[in-house]
Amino acid sequence: MTMKRCEHCRGPLGARHAHNARFCSGRCRTAACRKRQRSADPTPAALRRRRQWVRHTDRKVPLSVAAGKATVASSTAPDTWTTYRTATRSTAGAGLGFVLSAEDRLACIDLDHALADGELLPWAREIVDRLPRTYIEVSPSGQGLHVWGYGEVGRGRRIRRGEVAVEVYDRERYICMTRRPFENAPSKLADLSKVIADLL
Repeated sequence: MTMKRCEHCRGPLGARHAHNARFCSGRCRTAACRKRQRSADPTPAALRRRRQWVRHTDRKVPLSVAAGKATVASSTAPDTWTTYRTATRSTAGAGLGFVLSAEDRLACIDLDHALADGELLPWAREIVDRLPRTYIEVSPSGQGLHVWGYGEVGRGRRIRRGEVAVEVYDRERYICMTRRPFENAPSKLADLSKVIADLL
C-alpha cells in the first residue's frame, strides 16, 4: 500500500489526518496556496473580470471581503461580492469562491465523487469526453470536478442515476474554486448548452 504524502513538504500523512487530507499541516497548506498563486493563474479571464468573487470557510460558508473584513456573504446579494484581485489578496477563510448570476450565462457542472485515487470514474469520463474544450478544475475535496462554461439552466438541478452524481447551476449559487486544472484544461470557457441539455 502506497503511503500518502503531503503535497507540499512530501512528509507522510498518517492516521491523524483525514482520509482526503492533502497537507500535513496548516503551514504546508498555506505555503502551497501561496506557491500556486505565484505560478501562472489558470483561471479564465471571463471569470476573473467579473465582480462575483467571495472567500469561503473550510465548511464552505461563503465570506464577503468587499468591505475589508470578512463577513458572511450571500449568493443573491451582489454587494457582498468583490473583485478577483481583492478576493485573491485576502487571507480570510480557506479559499476562493465564484458566485453564479443569471445575467452573464456562466454555468458550472459539478461532477461529485468523479475521481477515485486520482482516476476519473467511467461515468464521469463519458461526460468529460463529450465536453468542448473548456476550463475544468478539481474540486476542493480532490474527488470531484467543476466544469465551467456558458449555458442556461434556470433552477439548479441535481441528477442522481446509479453512480452518476451531477449538479448543474447558472445562478444563485457559489462554487468553491481551487485553480487546479484537470488534465491540462484550457483557461477559456466554451458553450456547454448541448451537454447541459443532454444531462437534464
